Amino acid sequence: MRIVIAGGHGKIALLLERRLADAGHDPVGIIRKPEQSSDLETAGARALVLDLENTDVETLAGHLDGADAVVFAAGGGGGSGAERKLTIDRDGAILLANAAEKAGVSRYVLVSAIGTDDFDPERAQLPAANDDDVYQVYMRAKSEADADLRGRDGLDWTIVRPGGLTDDAGTGRVALGSTVERGSIPRADVAEIIATALIDGTAVKTQFEAVSGDVPVSDALATLKY
Repeated sequence: MRIVIAGGHGKIALLLERRLADAGHDPVGIIRKPEQSSDLETAGARALVLDLENTDVETLAGHLDGADAVVFAAGGGGGSGAERKLTIDRDGAILLANAAEKAGVSRYVLVSAIGTDDFDPERAQLPAANDDDVYQVYMRAKSEADADLRGRDGLDWTIVRPGGLTDDAGTGRVALGSTVERGSIPRADVAEIIATALIDGTAVKTQFEAVSGDVPVSDALATLKY
């Protein structure tokens, strides 16, 4: 499969690219900075240099021609400010969905965050007064992106809402559910969830939270119901 990953230089994305490449697939990472291309090549992926904040649906759709799936793993990142939480975490995810539909790519996996629907509507507005307000804007952006994707009947979507992310080695064992007890999860296991869902064709039209647990990833995904 040819799988196009927005946010291709992110920690989860690089792990996902290596996992997909090792399984014989063709990952393509969308990156904004050309100098990041070598890191993607090391991970077994091809680089597509494109700024999601400065492109349009038609241009992005053209790059998705022939793809089997897309993954949105992009984000404004720490210190990026409240505005970019909306322009990347929300609007970028919606842009990729629009482009996927235009290009005829039905499979879409979105990396969200645990508990995003619990944001404070009053504090999740621009301008953000402090770091806590920025976090509320981030949660709002993720929640609104998730809601947009859930409303698209033409896409075979999966929304992954991981708990606190760590750089620990993956265990391959998780706890998945519409809601789970708050906890953490290695980024490697999030990448494994995404790769397995894509390769096995599981978790279609499901939204779930994910933390470390006792169930092998493939088994946990197989039990999810729409």
